[in-house]
Parts: sequence; structure tokens; C-alpha cells
Amino acid sequence: MPRRPLRSLTLAAALTLGGGLAASCGLFLGVSHLEYDNLGLAFAQRADQRVAAVSQGMDRAIEVLAVTTQLFSNGETVSRERFADFTSRLLERHRFIQAFNFQRAVRAQDRAVFVAELQRIRPGTILTERTPQGSMPAPPRSRYHVIEYVEPMAGNEAAFGLNVGQNPAIMAALDMARSNGQPAASALLTLAQAPLEKTAFDLIMPVFDREGGLRGNTAVVIRGEELVRQSLLGAGLLDRDDIFVSVYAGEQADPATLLLSTGPTARQARTGLVGWLRPDHGARSIVLQAGGRPWRIDVAAAPRPFLADHMASLALLVGGILVTLLGTAIVQSAGVRARKVQQLVRQRTSDLRRSNRRLVEDMAARERAEKALLQSEQRFRQLVAMSSDWYWEQDAAFRFTMITGGFTEKSGVAVQGLLGKTRWEYVPGLLDSDSGREHLAKMQAHEAFANLEYQVIDDRGDTRWFCVNGQPIFDEAGVLQGYRGTGSDITVRKLTEQRVHHIAQHDVLTGLPNRSLLQDRLGQAIAYANRSGRAVWVMLIDLDRFKFVNDSMGHKAGDVLLVTVAARLRSSLRDADTVARLSGDEFVAILGEHADEPLNPAIVQRVMDAVAQPVMLGNKEFFVTCSIGVAVYPSEGTSSDHLIEHADIAMYRAKKLGRNNFVFYTPAMNEESMERVRIESALRNALERDEFVLHYQPQVDLKSGQIVGMEALIRWDHPELGMVPPGRFVGVAEETGLIVQIGAWVMRTACAQNKAWQDAGLPRLRVAVNLSARQFGAPDLLHSLESALHDTGLDPACLEIELTESLFMSDVTPAVELLHRMKALGVNLSIDDFGTGYSSFSYLSRFPIDVLKIDRSFVADITHDANDAAIVTSIIALAHNLKLAVIAEGVETLEQLDYLRSRGCDEMQGYYFSKPLPAHEFEQLLRQRRALPAPAPGEAVPV
Repeated sequence: MPRRPLRSLTLAAALTLGGGLAASCGLFLGVSHLEYDNLGLAFAQRADQRVAAVSQGMDRAIEVLAVTTQLFSNGETVSRERFADFTSRLLERHRFIQAFNFQRAVRAQDRAVFVAELQRIRPGTILTERTPQGSMPAPPRSRYHVIEYVEPMAGNEAAFGLNVGQNPAIMAALDMARSNGQPAASALLTLAQAPLEKTAFDLIMPVFDREGGLRGNTAVVIRGEELVRQSLLGAGLLDRDDIFVSVYAGEQADPATLLLSTGPTARQARTGLVGWLRPDHGARSIVLQAGGRPWRIDVAAAPRPFLADHMASLALLVGGILVTLLGTAIVQSAGVRARKVQQLVRQRTSDLRRSNRRLVEDMAARERAEKALLQSEQRFRQLVAMSSDWYWEQDAAFRFTMITGGFTEKSGVAVQGLLGKTRWEYVPGLLDSDSGREHLAKMQAHEAFANLEYQVIDDRGDTRWFCVNGQPIFDEAGVLQGYRGTGSDITVRKLTEQRVHHIAQHDVLTGLPNRSLLQDRLGQAIAYANRSGRAVWVMLIDLDRFKFVNDSMGHKAGDVLLVTVAARLRSSLRDADTVARLSGDEFVAILGEHADEPLNPAIVQRVMDAVAQPVMLGNKEFFVTCSIGVAVYPSEGTSSDHLIEHADIAMYRAKKLGRNNFVFYTPAMNEESMERVRIESALRNALERDEFVLHYQPQVDLKSGQIVGMEALIRWDHPELGMVPPGRFVGVAEETGLIVQIGAWVMRTACAQNKAWQDAGLPRLRVAVNLSARQFGAPDLLHSLESALHDTGLDPACLEIELTESLFMSDVTPAVELLHRMKALGVNLSIDDFGTGYSSFSYLSRFPIDVLKIDRSFVADITHDANDAAIVTSIIALAHNLKLAVIAEGVETLEQLDYLRSRGCDEMQGYYFSKPLPAHEFEQLLRQRRALPAPAPGEAVPV
């Protein structure tokens, strides 16, 4: 019976076909969108890498300008040799720089002198200006802005003497830099030395004279295209053909401002891609801000075949359609047969169900197999892309016959240059090393080799390191056919090892050798001295007042100062000398003597003069001096193992002599140092052993002649050293911090003694106690004062705290607050040794002071030195105008006493009346009611 043709699908087959197609399309769209999302994410990451590389290049250019500006900002004249030397290293490091300029502001009346100076440097030079027709002599103008310094001169001769004051792009950038105090970039301009290039721009920073007037500006001429190219090339992002970069010197994608384009612009790339139900991720535009100007960076992805990135979704779609058609055909066939042979439905139902289950299982297994295959293929591709290895083969003569695995891209060396050559032919120096000779011996012995490392120069002239492994290949007869193996680029690892080695032996902040490398250099210098019989000097250099810079300007300014000093030390010494940073603000220099360069103290003075040059920290100018100790080897008392230690001892002696000085070490200094150690050791136990005593010097009222107060002065009664004067131990106590405990003991003991005398019926006197710098800065000062007054029961009005001017001059505002809180306790406050510090009258009016004490150095010569007499008279008048009492210290003669009385001084203390006395002798003085003779009528008339 003939078969009837199929006219229509059954309902079940139609549903199977529609549902299968819908599910396949849905899965296809979902997976496709996931693939597009992955592509978009990968593109964003690659785009950010290029933007970051360009941004870092801009930052490096601005940093170079800032360093160059520091050369001119200290106000001194910069020689052209120094300028050339300074910029030459920067030009070698940054090849995108066309030139370094210093552009000076010149008035019309100074033009002739200025042109004469330029002609002295380069005969025939005149002031020129750029016009659309080219360079021409500069016409008379009221003011010029002329390029005075230019490096390198070769190739930039046209810029020397060029007046850029009429260049709106340069002057606009200068105005911007002056207004915000930051480096400013000009618009793209045409250079006098390269009139056909229009991708250059200037980075400009103004330079001011000491009065704040515009002296000129520094400028770095940047080749914009080269800057961008080197930034991308340095990050390894320039030669990639899967992504395009376009950089514009502006906010808009104007072809006139295009610096560099590695392919189609972002707009062209975007229109060239075929959208397929996805967001646009093939192009990005980012605007950076650098040098006060916007810089637009367009990044676009290169078009890719659709199949290359969507294999999974297409495979899923095709597989789904095939499965759907197969299922539809099966369902349709089953339906037709069911209509024809309904009588067999029951018998075949179970068979059909089993067939369907097997089919579903087969389909699931197929899907799993396809997915596993897809994942395996994806892993293989990722491993191949991520691997840094390549594969090579050599013939029996050890000549390369094949190199695969992207060797050219990974190594930077063209494959064609290696084929037909042996390894030692394209690495000429390989056989000069032990490892190279061992490698050749193994190959000649037909042995395997591993981890052979060698250095090559790639096609761009860069140094690279390779590591290779190889195995010999033999035929069935055992005859050598050649070698095969793998290789990889280990340059990054080698550079990292070099950086780690450098960091381990150099100071991170200044780049100078650290302690480790210093000891090695010192050993070499001593060995040279022993061989040659010539001297070696070790200088220990310590900055004066460095703590003041840190406290007043912050640690960042301190770091800038340390970097500046390090550079000055290097420049003031020879290249053969070693300069190292020891710790903090301490540096060590090792100087070796040579036949044509004898060592002399003038070298040390040259170092001190270099350090003492002014330093600009922010907008402030600082003068920082240094103290230097010098130890000489070989010399008496100085061994090679103690050179740095002896230089340190000499440095401390230089600081004691008033800082800004240098001292050569002598054996006697070591004895003094040991004496200081003995004093410090004994001082730590002095309080516990009750070895301190107080002496009291009376303070006498000059009108009544009566004792009205006393100053408590500490003495140390050591059982072995005897009575130790304060000059031997107070400085040590201040440095070690023991002065805080000692000062608290003095305060409590003086208060208790004064209270005991008052309770015994003696006159009510005030006792003056000196406060050290460490005590003034202690956080528990107020609590200590309150405790001493409360525990002893002394009236606060009977206690006077003596402070020196230097205690609170460094930070006035917190000092004023602390003095007011001390005054609130009821005690009296006095300024000791007034006139020897740095007080200003405006500060003095803010302090809650009761008494000024005139320093003994002024009182000693008031009767025969007009200057000292005038100072004393002025201090008395100033104090009385501020409603303050005046005490004169160190009064030793009747003439001094009469002079002070005649000038209206309130009180005195000194040897003329009494020296400082122990407590029991001072008590007898009070009980005897000893007093100064009252002045005769009309004798002491204040003037």
C-alpha cells in the first residue's frame, strides 16, 4: 500500500519544534550576552592600563619640571655648566624631552646688557621672535620673556635668545602657573628648532626673586607624541594590535590636537564594529587633568570575527536546533505511526518511553561532552596565552631549525636572525663564561641541560635574560639528530633581583648607601689605605635644628630637606668618595687621599658651605647648618674598627662648640666621652641615694634692702666625685630625660623647705625654681605642680617658676595656653636670662609673666660698656611699661648695685650680697635679718 505524504505537523511535533527553537534561541542570547560582558570587562581593563600609562608619563614630565625649578628657586645664580650637568642626566632618562629652558623676564632698558651676555655664550646671538613667516629680530618692546638657558644646545640653537613673551600659548601657561602655584602645560605649539612638528608643548613653572617679583620661569619642552609613545612602550602596550589608542592635547577629539594614534580613532572603531544585541563596549573616551589642562584619551578595540568570541553560544544554538529537529522528527514519526497502528499503542508505549529516556540521557551526555570539550579547549587556549615559554629545535650541528610559541613577541628578537645559527653565535660572549663553556661541553657530550641563563640584546637595544632547557634527539640507530627544548624570558625576575639587591644596600629615601654598604665601602677604603700608605677620612655629618623643621613643617618637609642635603653632599665631594645615610639626619662620608688630591680641612668647609645653602620648603626659605666630626686613619688613638664611633664623638664636640662647626677627633675626646658615660651612670642612681642638695641665693629688694625671695639651685654631692657643679650634669640629665624626675624633686623640696621656714616664724618669702625644657613639655606638668603645692601646703603665691625664652618660642600658641593654666594655679612666672633668647615684644605681651630677670652677661659690664648699659635700661623700662617686676642677676660690685638702683631696678641677686648657701646657712642669714644698706636720700633716683 503506497505511503501517504505528510501534510501537516502533529500538535506534539509543533510544540516540540517551537519549544526547542525558543529554548535554543533563549540560551543562545543569554550565553552571547555573557560573552559580550566578558569582552567588555577585558576591554575596560586593557583601556585602563593604557590610560594609567599615559597618566604616569605626564606625572614624570611634571616631576622633571619640579626638580628643574628647584635649581633656580633658591635665588642663587646657576652656572651654565651646572645647568648642563643637571639636565644631561634627565635628558638621558627621559627621551621625550626636546629641551630644558630657563626663560628670563627682561626689561627694555636691560636688553643691551642681556644681549651682550647671550653673545658671550654664543657669538652672533640676537633677540628673535617667531612669526608665521619664520624667525625675525625682536622689535623694541617694554618687556621681553627670553630663553636664556637651553639644554641641549645642539639641535636647539634656534630657541636660544627667543622672545616667547608674544607667544600666547606660553604666556597663558605661565599665568596659570603663577595663579595656582602648580606646573602648567601650554597648548600645542610649533618649536623654533622644529617648525614642522606640531605635537610639542611646554611645561612651565614660575621662578620668583627674593622680593617675590617674577624672575622668569623654567620650562621643559615636551615632544607630546614621543611622551605618549614612550609611556605606552615602557608599559609594553604600544605594539598590541588588538586595541587602538588616540591621545589628544585637549578635551575634544580635534585632529589638530592629536598627539598619537595607534590605529583608527574611537569613533571609527565604534562604527566599524557590528552590534549584536549587546551594549557598546568597543570604545572609551577618558579626559585626564595634568599641568592644568585636559588630555583626552580615546581607546578602541580592534574588530574581531564574531565566530572567534562566540563559539560556545553558536555551538549551543546549532546543537539545540539539531536536537530540536531530531526530537520533532521523532515525535512526528511517532504520531503518524500512532494514527496508523493504534492497535499497537499499548504494546509499544513502554518501548517508546524507554526510547525517550535513552534519547534524553544521550542528549544530556552529549551536552556534557560538548561542555567538557569547550572547557578543555578554553583552558588550553588560556594556558598557551599565559605561558611565557617557547619551543625550539636544533640540528646535529646545534643550529636552530625551528622556534615557535610566539618567540618574537615574547623575547623581542626576530626569529629570522636565529635560524641557521648556534646559540653561542647569536650570543657572542656566552662561551666566555663558565656556564657557557659547561653548556657547550654538555651538548658536545650529547647530554641534556637545564636552566641555562644568559643575557642578550633584543632588536630594540634592550637587555633581556633568557632561561633555556634542552634534550638531545637520537634516531633508531642512536645517532644524534639534534636538540629540542623550551625557553622563557626571565628579565622581570632578574630586574627584581637587582632591585632587591639595590634596596638591601641603599637608603630608600635618599638613595644613598645604607649601613650595610657603608661598612663594605669603609673596609675597602681601609684596605686601600693600608696598601698605599695614604690617609682615609671619615666624616660624620649631623644636621643642626633638623627637629625644628620636622616639628614646624611636618615630616614630609623633613624628607625633602634630607633628599636635598644628600644631593648637596654628593655634589660637594668627589665621585670616588662615599656618602651614606647613617640614621635620621646623620650622614657619613668616606674620603680617600690620592697623590694628586691631598685631603685638607678646606674639603670639610666646602661640605659645610654646600649644606648651609638656603632650602625652599613649600613657600618658606630655610637655612640649615651642620656639625661635622672627622676621624683620620691611620692616626694615634683611632683604629679601623672605631672610625665612625670616633667621628661621632668629634661631631658631638662640634655641637658643644656652638654647632655649624667641624672638629677632628683626638684621644682626649674619648676620655671626655667616658666621663659623660660615668656621669650619666651615676646620675641615674643619684635620686635614690639622696645625693642631691639645694642651695638658696637670696633675692633683695633694692628699695628696702630686705630679702624678699630666694632662688633654689641644685647641687650634686657625689660620694666619690665630691660636689659636682651643675654644668657637668644638668646637660646630661636634659639629654637623657632624667631632668624631669630631678626637676620634680627640686620643686617639691624647695616648696617643703620654704613652708618649713614659714612655719618656724621666719619671714614669708617666695622661692624661685627653674623649669627645664623637658619639664615644660611633659604632659603631667600641671599635675606635678598641683601635687607639690598640695602636699607641702605652700601658698602658690610663694612659688615662682623661672622659664627661659627658648622654652616656648618654637610654638607660641600652645605655650601661651599652658602658661595661663599655670598662672591659674596662683604661682608667679618669670622669664630667666631675658635678652639672650628670641623673644618678640608681641609675644611678651601675650604671656602672663610677672617678672623679668636680666641676664648676668649684661649686668657684668654696665658700668663701663655703653651698649650693655643701654640694654639693661631698655629692659627695665620695657618691664615697667608692661607692669612687670625686674630682677638683676650676677650683681657683684657696689657700682653695679648703684647703677641698677638709679635706673629703677626692683630686685637683685648676686655675690655682692650673698653667694648660694646651703639650707642651714641660709636660715642663719634670715635669722640675722641681714639686709642691704638703704640708699641715701636722693641717691637712687630712677631715670
